[in-house]
Amino acid sequence: MKKIIILLLSQIILLPNLFAAAIELDNTQKSEINITAIIMFIVFVLATLGITYFSNKKSKSTSSFYTAGGNITGLQNGTAIAGDFMSAASFLGITALVFTNGFDGLIYSIGFLAGWPIILFLIAEKFRNLGKFTFADITAYRLEAKPIRIISAISALSVIIFYLIAQMVGAGQLIQVLFGLDYIIAVVLVGILMICYVVFGGMHATTWVQIIKAILLLGGASFMAFMILYHTKFNLSDFFNSAIKHHKEGIAIMSPGSFVKDPISAISLGLALMFGTAGLPHILMRFFTVKDAKEARKSVFYATTLIGYFYVLTFIIGFGAIVLLLGNAEFTNADGSLKGIGSNMVAIILAEAIGGNIFLGFISAVAFATILAVVSGLAISGAGAISHDLFVNCVKGGNCDKKLEMRVTKGATIGLGILAIILGIVFEKQNVAFTVGLAFAIAASVNFPILLLCIYWKNLTTRGTFIGGICGLIVVLTLVILSPSIWVKSFGFDKAIFPYDHPAIFTMPLTFFLIWLFSITDNSHRAKIDRDGFEAQDFRAQSGIGISEAIEH
Repeated sequence: MKKIIILLLSQIILLPNLFAAAIELDNTQKSEINITAIIMFIVFVLATLGITYFSNKKSKSTSSFYTAGGNITGLQNGTAIAGDFMSAASFLGITALVFTNGFDGLIYSIGFLAGWPIILFLIAEKFRNLGKFTFADITAYRLEAKPIRIISAISALSVIIFYLIAQMVGAGQLIQVLFGLDYIIAVVLVGILMICYVVFGGMHATTWVQIIKAILLLGGASFMAFMILYHTKFNLSDFFNSAIKHHKEGIAIMSPGSFVKDPISAISLGLALMFGTAGLPHILMRFFTVKDAKEARKSVFYATTLIGYFYVLTFIIGFGAIVLLLGNAEFTNADGSLKGIGSNMVAIILAEAIGGNIFLGFISAVAFATILAVVSGLAISGAGAISHDLFVNCVKGGNCDKKLEMRVTKGATIGLGILAIILGIVFEKQNVAFTVGLAFAIAASVNFPILLLCIYWKNLTTRGTFIGGICGLIVVLTLVILSPSIWVKSFGFDKAIFPYDHPAIFTMPLTFFLIWLFSITDNSHRAKIDRDGFEAQDFRAQSGIGISEAIEH
């Protein structure tokens, strides 16, 4: 391990030479190298690799690798959750949507935030009392383990893959802007770093990378918002009037309908963002890193506070980009587009306009930290679904040597890293916030109905959960693929088969209905066992008695 870390550090130190060489080889991506940004980037990578090195000593057991042994405090975990949730989609994507569409782009901020009270009051405490490592531990608590773990793991991996796409696209475009690297090289670099953090550091390293990233991001975004308001002398009336004056859509940017143009799409997206939050496997997994339900509840409180504050900042930053960048020939073209890059990077360009190269370097390093923190959390969650749920509990029937499980987990992490690189290249042109919206649609349509009914409905059965869940997953994935965002924008077809980008308004009720239907019509012997097990599960969920059995030291 020590030799591997030293080798990685030596390669990081040589990164500037590699960047320069790559720029010379690719004439289409030439860019002036920002030395400040490169230095801050290298400092962050070296610091986080150091954290990974020391965390490696604490990540020998499966409990330490997946959940940091349950020893994270509520404040630490809440900050880490905020760091995990404030992703590239939040910082880069939402700012870009507000810059492009005005007020309507805030539907993502509002939807993301609205999901947290659902987690606080319905999910967090019971989830911690019932589980051990993954989302599937809850759904399989009283139901037949093998089929339930299969559907839960497949659904979790579907969410994780779409979420990974957004992070990899944001990372690739960010490094492309900073260093002039080819997009593909940038995506490969991020994928390799993600694999290193997770394989060698586990949840300990991921948690501290997320905490550091959250503090840096909130500090940087706060400074950006302050400087934007300072520019307009803290007069909000002048601030918004200036935005209206500079934007090509004029007063329309203060009204809904420019981004989400019909009620069905608006309601569907809102449902996905609100209820999808409570079905995100990498967020839910973090509740197992604290010792009890009380700390889990504290985690949600701290996370909600930090995330809510952050989304207020993205609102100011998005409109601030309109005020400070549009009409400025140094940064934008006559048609309002950013020079040389897509709108996903508007927050990075705004940082340069506010604080020059030094602040550009800082925000760029923070944005990169944001992406690495999120992809690390996603990788651990995905590896847990593959190793703990599918391999250990399905293939091995729950009896597996811990060393073998760790090898499978780390192999799964490497596989997910390679897949993330490939998908990041294929979906290069997608808006990162929009792609995360698709992940939320899957989480809201499958994970949330299964989780909610598992915890609260005594008549739920294995057959109902499996058939309803698998049908809901197939339908939502099919509609996402056939939607304009994938069928037309990514695959290049002329017309989408399914007319809406967001299917949750159709698929979430469908999954609830199918699970209900196949459960109430199930009179099998297994169904009786499932129903009889509800009282014991509910007692554990309410009281937390027996929670020590769920933690492996």
